[in-house]
Amino acid sequence: MTRIDTRFAQLKAAGRTGLIPFVAAGDPSPQHMVALMHTLVAAGADLIELGVPFSDPMADGPVIQHASERAIAKGVGLNEVLGWVGEFRRRDADTPIVLMGYLNPVEIHGYARFAQEAVAAGVDGVLLVDCPLEESAVLQPLRDAGLQQILLAAPTTAPVRMAQLCGSAEGFLYYVSFAGITGAAQLSTSDIAARVADIRARASAPVAVGFGIRDAASAVAIGKFADAVVIGSALVESLSGAMDAADIEGRARDFLQPIRAALDAS
Repeated sequence: MTRIDTRFAQLKAAGRTGLIPFVAAGDPSPQHMVALMHTLVAAGADLIELGVPFSDPMADGPVIQHASERAIAKGVGLNEVLGWVGEFRRRDADTPIVLMGYLNPVEIHGYARFAQEAVAAGVDGVLLVDCPLEESAVLQPLRDAGLQQILLAAPTTAPVRMAQLCGSAEGFLYYVSFAGITGAAQLSTSDIAARVADIRARASAPVAVGFGIRDAASAVAIGKFADAVVIGSALVESLSGAMDAADIEGRARDFLQPIRAALDAS
């Protein structure tokens, strides 16, 4: 079993909802990125989504866009991100790491080269927003190397295509809670619950729900029917402007711990 599969099996056995924080790699401080990742785990993260900075993040709202821009301005690219994952693995061999981003940096790096270096660093999966299932043949070198491709589904996904996604999903299926960009404040819990229930009935992979989850209350509402919740923009926003290690780690801990506690209490 992969690290992702193992972690979701552990969550299911314990009756717990997974907590997946997203952070933009290199923001707010490249020097403290690895320490931030360890802090997230200590605060209750079950899996980490690490956003690879990209100049045209089409699925992301202003908060993550600006974080990506700040990271790029500081010279952060794919090589740096893989280096941080490798350093993180020296102390943490168990927490799954998924790189979330866009196809262009991987294509420029070279698919086979990226696959080899990502696996060597300790990456477990990739979620490439602009590489849908229909185009995923280009990612075969990644899958051959052992990386899991995390697929996206949305409220607008047609039934036939949803069936294809459910049949192909590995690691977990990421369900986007509404049609829009990250960070928007709109959640219709009943609609999401019905959609997720249908997906879980057809997919062998767990279902994680993201987009629009901002705090403990919204995480608990989604966690009642999802295998995991993904929280990104609100966390990235809370970290914005922090400069030293103590401030970064304190903000991350203060943000994530109450959400973990609320999920466990529910």
